[in-house]
Amino acid sequence: MKYEQISSELFIKNRRKFMSKMEPSSIAVFNSNDIYPVSADSTLPFEQHRDIFYLSGADQEESILLLFPDAHDKKLREVLFVRETNDHIAVWEGEKLTKEKATEISGIETIYWLSEFDKVFFNLMTEADTIYFNTNEHYRQSVETQTREDRFIRDCKLKFPGHKVAKSNPILQEIRGVKEPEEIDLMQTACNITEKGFRRLLDFVKPGVWEYEIEAELLHEFIRNRSKGFAYTPIIASGANANVLHYIVNNQQCKDGDMLLMDVAAEYANYSSDLTRTIPVNGRFTERQKAVYQSVLRVKNEATKMLVPGTDWAEYHKEVGNIMTSELLSLGLLDKADVQNEDKNWPAYKKYFMHGTSHHIGLDTHDYGPLKSPMKANMVFTVEPGIYIPEENMGIRIEDDVVIQEKGEPFNLMANIPIEVEEIEELMKA
Repeated sequence: MKYEQISSELFIKNRRKFMSKMEPSSIAVFNSNDIYPVSADSTLPFEQHRDIFYLSGADQEESILLLFPDAHDKKLREVLFVRETNDHIAVWEGEKLTKEKATEISGIETIYWLSEFDKVFFNLMTEADTIYFNTNEHYRQSVETQTREDRFIRDCKLKFPGHKVAKSNPILQEIRGVKEPEEIDLMQTACNITEKGFRRLLDFVKPGVWEYEIEAELLHEFIRNRSKGFAYTPIIASGANANVLHYIVNNQQCKDGDMLLMDVAAEYANYSSDLTRTIPVNGRFTERQKAVYQSVLRVKNEATKMLVPGTDWAEYHKEVGNIMTSELLSLGLLDKADVQNEDKNWPAYKKYFMHGTSHHIGLDTHDYGPLKSPMKANMVFTVEPGIYIPEENMGIRIEDDVVIQEKGEPFNLMANIPIEVEEIEELMKA
């Protein structure tokens, strides 16, 4: 791992929260992600399943976490299984977790080698009535690949058909949505790394550069600051490309007079940041570009103020839509007839602003977190309105990450990243 070791106290707290919500006499199991093949002997870089990381800090393949708060043997109430290492593995793959290191990272005293899992698990299942399965129920998920978790669930149902089944996901949605102070610090670090990348770009972008060159500059800055790289696939979209919401080919040349939309951010210690900034390729906004930019910025600022404890997710987005409608009217993109005759299921403003304004962010860029209950303090959200005008060859989106406070306006983790027109123009001066 590139990042500095996280205190085990975070993972101890997270496990306590999870176990406090488990049914009596129940076991929960969490598996690492697979290493996914490309072809021949090639594989994708390993990415740990965020749930086992959240609960244990184990950032290694072939790890299993078992939680059984009511186990007869107190030593078996928290168990972490890790891959047994040897001299051959050390030479070819590098250092793996020892039992001692696994305890230091996770705060779990009982560590077994993975080869012992079946025996220990069977013994504990004879005491348990319920098994918690960790299914993926994220509202955006569309996974087709069978995961290590899927295989475990399939095999467990065959071996233990008499046990009741419960879901880990509702608990995780609730507890992962509200961040601990240590998590917010890690996200702040990710945002600080992102800031360094963005400031590097302001001195680099000019007419004639290619989108992929900008991507390379960012990756350089992120990795040199102990990030693995991008928190998500980067969007570097100049000119008309900005009107493609998930434009990721990043293969066009930036032209004089165009705007450049960059939805790019660093991860740190598996925690995400999520930034969007839109800047003029030549360093100067035209009057029209400035007007649209300022409208987006006003919507972002007003939307941010609404992210307070008690806010309803659906009502929040409706209100942001009303603010955006007002801005689009002032820009001449909508007229009163458009609004009066709009389809209530697809309001008029959606022609120019078709996506949501905010999402939870944390270990996942689109993080777990409840959406059908009121917002709480220490939830972290993006705020990312945009206006997309294909006929003007322009798309503008602005995005920050903010922490809901117990009282007052949210705390902006990206407050130091340039956002005002004058500051951007000043920093982009040749």
